[in-house]
Amino acid sequence: MSEQHDHRVIGGYKAALNNPRVSDEAKQNASNAIDNYENRGNEAAEDVSNEVDNNTHHSNRAVGGYKATLKNPNVSDEAKQHAKEVLDQ
Repeated sequence: MSEQHDHRVIGGYKAALNNPRVSDEAKQNASNAIDNYENRGNEAAEDVSNEVDNNTHHSNRAVGGYKATLKNPNVSDEAKQHAKEVLDQ
């Protein structure tokens, strides 16, 4: 990737650290990515970026599943309550 791309990726991680809507887990991943970039250079940042993207993708799908559970009429009230608790975290 280009150096400009790397700077934008790191800028995104820095923005995530200061965004109150970002989870603590995501902030930790962003912090790790920034540390790896500073310690090992561009190559490490790409690897961490891909790893974080995969984790984020999985997390987004899991959240989507819980949201779908809340709207599915075939799901028990107990399951809906559990989904609501997970989403409230």
